[in-house]
Amino acid sequence: MNPLADPQVGKAVKAADRAHVFHSWSAQGLIDPLPVAGAEGSYFWDYDGNRYLDFSSQLVNTNIGHQHPKVVAAIQEQAGKLCTIAPGFAVDVRSEAARLIARRTPGDLDKIFFTNGGAEAVENAVRMARLHTGRSKVLSAYRSYHGATAAAINLTGDPRRWPSDTGSAGVVHFWGPHLYRSHFHAETEAQECERALAHLEETIAFEGPQTIAAIILETVVGTAGVLVPPPGYLAGVREICDRHGIVFVLDEVMAGFGRTGRWFAADHFDVVPDLLTFAKGVNSGYVPLGGVAISAEIAATFDRRPYPGGLTYSGHPLACASAVATLNAMEEEGIVENADRIGETVLGPGLRELAERHPSVGEVRGFGVFWALDLVKDKATHEPLVPYNAAGEANAPMAAFAAACKKNGLWPFVNMNRTHAVPPCTITEAEAKEGLSALDAALTVADEHTTAA
Repeated sequence: MNPLADPQVGKAVKAADRAHVFHSWSAQGLIDPLPVAGAEGSYFWDYDGNRYLDFSSQLVNTNIGHQHPKVVAAIQEQAGKLCTIAPGFAVDVRSEAARLIARRTPGDLDKIFFTNGGAEAVENAVRMARLHTGRSKVLSAYRSYHGATAAAINLTGDPRRWPSDTGSAGVVHFWGPHLYRSHFHAETEAQECERALAHLEETIAFEGPQTIAAIILETVVGTAGVLVPPPGYLAGVREICDRHGIVFVLDEVMAGFGRTGRWFAADHFDVVPDLLTFAKGVNSGYVPLGGVAISAEIAATFDRRPYPGGLTYSGHPLACASAVATLNAMEEEGIVENADRIGETVLGPGLRELAERHPSVGEVRGFGVFWALDLVKDKATHEPLVPYNAAGEANAPMAAFAAACKKNGLWPFVNMNRTHAVPPCTITEAEAKEGLSALDAALTVADEHTTAA
C-alpha cells in the first residue's frame, strides 16, 4: 500500500498510451489518462506516489476490491492447468461457475449462457427473447445504459446512444419512475409507481402488445443515477409482461453480486425475471466475463432448436476460475453482508448528513455500496448543477468538483450532474469515512456554483 514512486516510468507509460491506445467514449486529443502503477483493496496509485481511494470501483465492477489474493491465486492456478478451451466442451471450472451463479439467481434461472461482458449479455438476452416470442420490438427506459454493442446501444436511453442510433432496431423507449425528477407530476412514491405503470401500459397499447418481445430494465438504474424503483413497480412490470406474453429482462450487470447489499438487486423487490444479465461483479472484472441467466421456459425453446449465437471465449476457463474464486470468497468473507452493513451504518447516514449541510446536494439515493448524490444549483427547484449532457464550459462546475475529489485522494464516479459513491463491497468503515470526508471537502467547490453561494 506504499508504492515506490517512479515518475520517469509513469511518463513512459503515458507516452506509449498517447502514441498507440485509442480510448473509449473519448475525443482522443482532449484526454489525459492517469498512468496507474498498481492497486490493492480499495485503493490504486500512480507513478508519482499519489494514492486514490477508489469510490468508483473503476467502472462499478471491482466489487471485491483490487488484487484479492484468492482470486489472483485461482487465475494463476487455472493458467497452469488449462488456459483455454472452446465453448463446446464440458469443463469443470465452467460448470462450477455456472452452478454457483445459478445458486444465487432468483427463481428458476438455472441455465447460464456465458459472454465476455455485459453488453454481449444484453445482446444475447434480447436475441433469446425475440426467438422465444417470435416478436421483434423491445422496450427500454430513457434513463438507462445497457452497453455499447449494436442492440445494447439502441436499448440504452442516455445520450451515448445518439451517434449510433439506427432508428430501425425495433427499440421503443419509455419513462421509468424517478420521483425526484418525475415526468408524471407525482408527489409520492405510490403515485409515481402507479403513474409510471400506467404510462408503460399505454406505451404497450399504442405499440401493439403482440409486437413486443421483451421489456428490459436495470433492476436499479446505474449510470443514469442509481434510481431505486418505488415499491411495487417491478412487480407491476412483471404482471404486465405476464398478461401480454412479454419476456421480462432484468439487467443486473452493475447492480448484481453484492453491490446493493444483496446477491442480486432483484432480491430487494421479490421479483423473478425471465432473463437476467450479469457481468462486472461476478468476478470483479479480473478477467472479462458476463452472461445471461435463463428461465426454464426460455431454455426449453432451444432444447431441439439450435440457439443461433455464440462467442469464441464464452465461458473462458481463466474467467470462470476467477468467478468461482470470487463467489466463494464473497460467501466465506461475508462480503455481501459487509456491503449491506456499510450502506446502512456509514454511507447512507454519512451521505444524508452531507446533503443537509451542502446546498449543492439535492437528493441522496441508494443502498449497499450503490449511492448517488444528485447535485443541483437550487434545492427548491431541483435545477441540475450542469445542464443535461453538458460538455466543455457548461460542465465546468462538475469538472471542478471532480478535480477537487482527486486532489483530496478520492477517485469519483461522475456522470452529468451526479456523483456516485460506489466503492468496493469490501470497503471498511474507516475507508468509507475517509471517502465521506473527501466528498465533504469537494462539495464545497460544488456549493460555489449554487444559488446559495
